[in-house]
Amino acid sequence: MEWFEALILGLVQGLTEFLPVSSSGHLAIGRALLGVEASEDLVFEVAVHAATVLATIVVFRKEILRLLGGFFKFRYNDETDYIFKIVVSMIPVFVVGVFFKDVVEALFGSLTVVGLALLVTALLLFLSDRKKDTLSGNGSVPGNAPESSASSPRNGISFWQAFVIGLAQAVAVIPGLSRSGSTISTGLLSGVKRTDVAQFSFLMVLIPILGEAFLDLVGGDMAASSIGLLPLAIGFVAAFVSGLFACKVMIALVKKARLKWFALYCAVAGVGATLVSML
Repeated sequence: MEWFEALILGLVQGLTEFLPVSSSGHLAIGRALLGVEASEDLVFEVAVHAATVLATIVVFRKEILRLLGGFFKFRYNDETDYIFKIVVSMIPVFVVGVFFKDVVEALFGSLTVVGLALLVTALLLFLSDRKKDTLSGNGSVPGNAPESSASSPRNGISFWQAFVIGLAQAVAVIPGLSRSGSTISTGLLSGVKRTDVAQFSFLMVLIPILGEAFLDLVGGDMAASSIGLLPLAIGFVAAFVSGLFACKVMIALVKKARLKWFALYCAVAGVGATLVSML
């Protein structure tokens, strides 16, 4: 892998991991256009995913420190409640990763699947952009949340909403179906406020991504890679910097209900991919 290829793919990963346009779909297209080999792909993918995880940690560092501080008080408080809901959201993707990994990997060779999944992403984004907040209050952050009431669940999200968002994350392993787009849209459609859903969507993915990277490392799948240190470092930095930008932009867009243009983009890309697959 050349340094400019790493730069391009790193930028693509960082931007599309947080923007609702499917990072897996765009990264696959980028790899195909640049001719990146599979052995290089795995080690690079682990590196750029680690970079986007780091970008998430930087953006939400105060919230993460608050969560950990409250959790290690070893009593049930707002922080513990929020962490438990993140754990609940991870159950569906854990099941998919354990029992359906081979099925999911087989889908990555189908451009038709990518095209149809992009159309589903477009529909979800369009519907969620029209969804109005129905819960009262100004949103909540663990540690600074108002007391829960009949109309507002603790920390702005209930356990069933966390699980439903987790289901969306599990389904979003399909290439072309945006993880951030699916989880944020599902959260909005299930009644979570815009001020709460983006943060939960980005925090809930930290452990699954780190877990997947760890399994790739200990599994020995990366041993055959011949990628150099310079391209790896450039890709990591590019994904981190672009990820920081995209994460902050996405949070602002969700709060302002500005997802319709991403819906249009995904619809056009989905139709294009589907037509190409039919040729």
